[in-house]
Amino acid sequence: MMLFKRQVESGRVALISNGPLKHKLCTIIEIIDQNRALIDGPCSGVRRQPINLKNLHLTKFVLKVPHGSRSRVVRKQWVQEGLQGKWDKSQWAQKLQRKELRANMSDFDRFQVAKARTMRNRIVRSALGIMKKKNTIKKRKPNKKIHRG
Repeated sequence: MMLFKRQVESGRVALISNGPLKHKLCTIIEIIDQNRALIDGPCSGVRRQPINLKNLHLTKFVLKVPHGSRSRVVRKQWVQEGLQGKWDKSQWAQKLQRKELRANMSDFDRFQVAKARTMRNRIVRSALGIMKKKNTIKKRKPNKKIHRG
C-alpha cells in the first residue's frame, strides 16, 4: 500500500512556498540530506541553490533528468516537455492566479464584481422561477369525505 503519490526525487518539479522566490517553479536536481535539496529553475528565474524541503510543494510533474545534471540539460528537458504550458493549464496554477488577481483588486473593482454577481443571481433566479411555473402541474385537492359513524 502506497501512502504518498509524490516522492522527493531527482527531476521532480516543485513550487517554492516561502521567501523571495514564492510561487515559482523549480526542479529538484539532487537530494543533499533529509532536509535539503539542490534545486534549479532555469526557465522560471530560479538560480541553482540548496533549499529546505519544508519550503517546497511537490507537483505531479517529473522531468527525466539524471541527478546532478547541469542547468542547460534541465532547460532543454523543461522546454521539450512544455512544462510551463502544462503548469499554466493545471488547476493549481489557475487557483494561484485567481488568488493573486483578487489580492490586487481595488475597492471599486470589488464593488463592480459584487454588483455583477447580484445581477447574475437575479437573472438566474427569475429564469428558474419561470421554469418552475412551466413544469408544475396543478393538482386537484382531494375531496374531504365526512364519515358519520
